[in-house]
Amino acid sequence: MRLTSEFWVSAFMRRVRQADGFTYLVRRGATEAGAIFIKIRDRDGNFDLYMPAPQSEYDPERADERRFILYKQSDNEQLLNEQLEKELRFDPDLWLVEVEDCTQAADLLNNGL
Repeated sequence: MRLTSEFWVSAFMRRVRQADGFTYLVRRGATEAGAIFIKIRDRDGNFDLYMPAPQSEYDPERADERRFILYKQSDNEQLLNEQLEKELRFDPDLWLVEVEDCTQAADLLNNGL
């Protein structure tokens, strides 16, 4: 059984904090199955935006796991925010989590919770 978006986000945020990173929930989406976007800011001021992986990326033997892909990279946060605004117009139920100062955040995304 797949975890709800709310539960997954809560667990992810807890793991980032355990790795001495900072994380905060920018937007709460649909509790059960809202799409989750993760924006990671590194110490150099660069940003990585992760989004749910397309169905073709899922392993049928691990169908209950959430998978993410790197969607955009930029040193301009405004560009990423504009892309997120477009995504919000398409899917108003999405979640947005921001992470700062956590070198392990990208690894935590696809290593299961």
